[in-house]
Amino acid sequence: MRTKTLVAALSTAGVLASAAAVATAPASAHGGGAVRSVDAARLPYARQTDERFQSYQIGFSHLTGGETWKSFDKLGGQPAKNVADAREARAATDLRNRRLRNLTSALAPLYIRYGGTTANNVYFQNDEKPQLDQAPKGFKVVLTRARWKEALDFAAAVNAKVVTSFTISTGVRDSNHGWTPAMAQPWLAYTRSLGRSIYAAELYNEPNAPEYPELPKGYSVDQFGRDYGTFSSFMAKAAPSVKLAGPGNAILGIPGVESIMKPTPEDYASAQPRPHFGIFSYHFYPVLSQRCAPANSPQSIMPDKAFDPEFLARPEVQLLKIRTLRDKFAPYAPIWLTETGGAACGGLQWQPTFLDMFRYLDTQARLAKNGLDAIFTHALISGNNGVIDEKTFDPNASYWSAVLWRKLMSRRVLDAGTNDAGLHLYAHCLQGKRGGVALLALNMKDRTDAVAVKGKAGLYALTGTELQGKTVLLNGKALSIGKNDRLPAMKPRAASGQVELAPYSVNFIALPQANNPACR
Repeated sequence: MRTKTLVAALSTAGVLASAAAVATAPASAHGGGAVRSVDAARLPYARQTDERFQSYQIGFSHLTGGETWKSFDKLGGQPAKNVADAREARAATDLRNRRLRNLTSALAPLYIRYGGTTANNVYFQNDEKPQLDQAPKGFKVVLTRARWKEALDFAAAVNAKVVTSFTISTGVRDSNHGWTPAMAQPWLAYTRSLGRSIYAAELYNEPNAPEYPELPKGYSVDQFGRDYGTFSSFMAKAAPSVKLAGPGNAILGIPGVESIMKPTPEDYASAQPRPHFGIFSYHFYPVLSQRCAPANSPQSIMPDKAFDPEFLARPEVQLLKIRTLRDKFAPYAPIWLTETGGAACGGLQWQPTFLDMFRYLDTQARLAKNGLDAIFTHALISGNNGVIDEKTFDPNASYWSAVLWRKLMSRRVLDAGTNDAGLHLYAHCLQGKRGGVALLALNMKDRTDAVAVKGKAGLYALTGTELQGKTVLLNGKALSIGKNDRLPAMKPRAASGQVELAPYSVNFIALPQANNPACR
């Protein structure tokens, strides 16, 4: 997301069933409060997500080279003077790296979105010659056949389907400033020649947050409608199986800011001619990074506010608005959050640490329950906001929780009831086990809590040696990559009855014998 422009409700029956399945027991000796009691067999079915719900973005600059966000060390811990000062050059990334492929494969199946700001300005060099030293006029970066093939090969190797957007800069516009498939046509043709395909595409990245001269001055909502019409007609002939997504607006969850980020998703959905979105997509960030706003300002957030209920609820508040628009303009279309993370401007300062694991999982679990079909975290690899570090390809803290989500949380979502203060509880059917249930319990308190369950359970308790540290412990043992870049075995410990939740812990509880009818 750029910052230059910044200055199905549950039925009554379902609610009653959820209340019966999740109750409170008398005070526990552990936390001093009521223990959450869960009857996993009676948790009601809520909805179903895409099987590739947990997905990721790889910024286009990883393919072409380009700009990325400066590290906080280089900024001296202070916000940059402006957006340009917060950026620095990035070299293209080697997507053939064994460790990167091994780590990504553990998150499969997934979607990979090759997107971001850089994608708007790509010149596709459709030949086998050495890469041009400079992009032609009207473009900023050059994408060679070899680099695009590497991107497609990477996706195939890790069981990912490809999502992308196309060039929309002045280099592809006609004399009336209309979009043309001057880059999209050879790009798609080359993709087909390799026997590869694109699963879904947006026209371009964030139409409400352009960087001129990327778009002509005065670019209007109706111009978007005309461009999307041209795009739709072209894709119907050139790649009819590709699903078209939009509008892809950039949205910030900061109170009072959304109203100035215009045009809105509704504006674009109402454009004439009317766009037809096969997938209703949007981008969302709850705050600005400390690169672009002081941490103690209303636009950003301090680490001691990471568990603030209003902050954690911001993604859900926005999804409910998007869901209403989807129902109005594209009934029954899937809703995809095609770019999101802890903060715009390259992520929160503590995003690589254990502290951000709570936000990461709470966002996914909330949105899965409330109508989202796929979520694309920005990013898979990055210096600060990636789940994998782009220089070392070592896992950042949230990566380990992403592996457990993929391992345990199936696409079938159950209703675990409302969240308690400091203890958020979510439930899905257990991956690969008929009738089984997986619970996600986030204990965001400085004291031990507990959840009471029936039957045998497997506990995957994630804790950190320190909240703002990268070391993650699974049931007390530090997680790390082993020989030949292999992931460690991530095994549960046996539990039953009252399952203790350590202070500041992320807990996946597998209940394979729950015998929940919705999971059979």
